[in-house]
Amino acid sequence: MVSNTATLSKYANLDQRGKVLAEYIWIDGTNNMRSKCKTLDSLPKSVDELPEWNFDGSSTEQAPGDNSDIYLRPVAIYRDPFRGGDNILVLAECWNNDGTPNKTNYRHECAKLMEAHKDQEIWFGIEQEYTLLDKYDNIYGWPKGGFPAPQGPYYCGVGTGKVNCRDIVEAHYKACLYAGIDISGVNAEVMPSQWEYQVGPCEGISMGDELTVSRYMLHRVGEDFGVKVTFHPKPLKGDWNGAGCHTNVSTRDMRAEGGIKAIENAIEKLSKRHAEHIAVYGEDNEQRLTGRHETASMECFSSGVANRGASVRIPRSVAKEGKGYFEDRRPASNIDPYLVTGIITETICGQIPDADMYQSYQKE
Repeated sequence: MVSNTATLSKYANLDQRGKVLAEYIWIDGTNNMRSKCKTLDSLPKSVDELPEWNFDGSSTEQAPGDNSDIYLRPVAIYRDPFRGGDNILVLAECWNNDGTPNKTNYRHECAKLMEAHKDQEIWFGIEQEYTLLDKYDNIYGWPKGGFPAPQGPYYCGVGTGKVNCRDIVEAHYKACLYAGIDISGVNAEVMPSQWEYQVGPCEGISMGDELTVSRYMLHRVGEDFGVKVTFHPKPLKGDWNGAGCHTNVSTRDMRAEGGIKAIENAIEKLSKRHAEHIAVYGEDNEQRLTGRHETASMECFSSGVANRGASVRIPRSVAKEGKGYFEDRRPASNIDPYLVTGIITETICGQIPDADMYQSYQKE
């Protein structure tokens, strides 16, 4: 059922009598979003003032039923675009009751890596592709029992018959800006009803945080329009583009004069850990990384200037200026952003003794 916004607004604008609603958000055991709301007596000035909370991990595939309490430790605060006012969104990490990070808490390891290499001032920008579905899991706006015309007019398209659901995209864009997410742009993608938004540049751990919260908000916006969001990397088999999370990376040395050398050195390091990266670059990514539809084959590593069929691309402008960033085109649209930014940092900046993103990833 699509939300009745007019009716809801009658209640949404009621005086909260000084109370603040804090929506706690976390990643569950299936890499999907969960949330629950808590009433606070006042607006916290920092994350440190937020209380730890808990939930039933046996209902989210994060704990067994006989020991199900999982604790939520707040790590970031954002303005709530859905409730407005002083209400907030709270991003939280998941911790077990024995004081260890939950098996799905990849942020913890990622944060240690980012802190250890903060002198590198590593920036990320992630291009999040997604596909919109109707309530029956059909691609939204496609002909009943058929297909639209072949790919061609849809990428960055304008006009009826070329784009679907622009209202959802615009609503999400504004919600991200209101919340304080560094969303840098949006565009229609190659397959109809497939869109992309870009988050970044963000430094260090904030990349994973902002992408995670932006995903939560996309699902929430979809609720209001009665539309589902899928991050599956190949939502439709056949001659249609898949969906990725191209990850742009830049260190201080890469942005300096002559930084192209640092970029080339980083790509060389990435080439030597291709299998380890592919292992954490998203579920079902083999359906997308086929060497077709603007992807490289997942079987081997490749790189090149302005080559969208390579594993890693150096933009033409970067090659010309001799500094800047590179784009890792391998990550799928359903990545855990902490795994991806973490292993990239680990590979190009160096491992640290008590953190290993690849080894910490335990595929069930």
